[in-house]
Amino acid sequence: MTSDALTPSPSPTGRGEQDHRINFHDRLVVIATMHRKELAIAPILQTSLGVRVTVPQDFDSDLFGTFTRDIDRTANQVETAELKARKALELIDADLAIASEGSFFPHPMLGIPFNREIVFLLDQKHNFSVYGEFLSTDTNFRHQEIYSYEQAYEFALKVGFPDHAIVLMPDAKTSAKEAIYKGITSENLLKESVHELLNQSPQIHIETDMRSLYNPTRMNNIAKATEELVRKLQQLCPHCNFVNFDVVKKIKGLPCELCGLPTQVTRAHVYQCDRCQFQQEVLFPDQVQFADPMYCSYCNP
Repeated sequence: MTSDALTPSPSPTGRGEQDHRINFHDRLVVIATMHRKELAIAPILQTSLGVRVTVPQDFDSDLFGTFTRDIDRTANQVETAELKARKALELIDADLAIASEGSFFPHPMLGIPFNREIVFLLDQKHNFSVYGEFLSTDTNFRHQEIYSYEQAYEFALKVGFPDHAIVLMPDAKTSAKEAIYKGITSENLLKESVHELLNQSPQIHIETDMRSLYNPTRMNNIAKATEELVRKLQQLCPHCNFVNFDVVKKIKGLPCELCGLPTQVTRAHVYQCDRCQFQQEVLFPDQVQFADPMYCSYCNP
């Protein structure tokens, strides 16, 4: 089926298709966090889906890996988020959970720090999962070897201290939990911790505390990933009304504005339903019908 616009979710066509519409209103959502991520996630879910929210009191997300490397993350990012969600549902009598997982790595082209945030939803009642993703260069993820308190303070100011916390450790390979100083948000504590570590070694390691409750920049990126999750949950299949009717393929070939030949610019998106496998091709997803000649291999070889 081909269209030049994504059809909003109508009722089933009457040809015998099953309606898989999901009602989230007033369902209890368990948010798997110990780092206050509900502050970013809950308001968006409550406003957009009408859910109720709770956070398990005894949930320990550090068991699944820490940014400070004292506990390794053994699964990939999405798998880890799912493990968190399943664990949270073991602690509270519910069938709907949200978990978040972040990662930081060099941007593949720019070389600057890059943040990928995943907000994962697990619905055991309807037997599906889906996640929202947000990628951003808006991060203060940094680390450095330092030799003095002055260097530590200069580093701290560059990453947004004291609104953003600092982590100190003897060296970057430290795995001993008791040797890692986390959540430093005051100048006095920073000075005290730096001097204590420098008394043990002439060089120590400093980095940004990337835990969400100590990092407002990352918390904002988690909110953006939550918004993407909501978009997927509200984008329903025109055939059966199931959630996450989303892009599975991008088709190149947008014609050149000058010569009309196909270019490498995207001409269409193909959407597909996870539940009934219905597909829909949407032409001109970027709202343009011709490509700039600068992208044409004939006009601009």
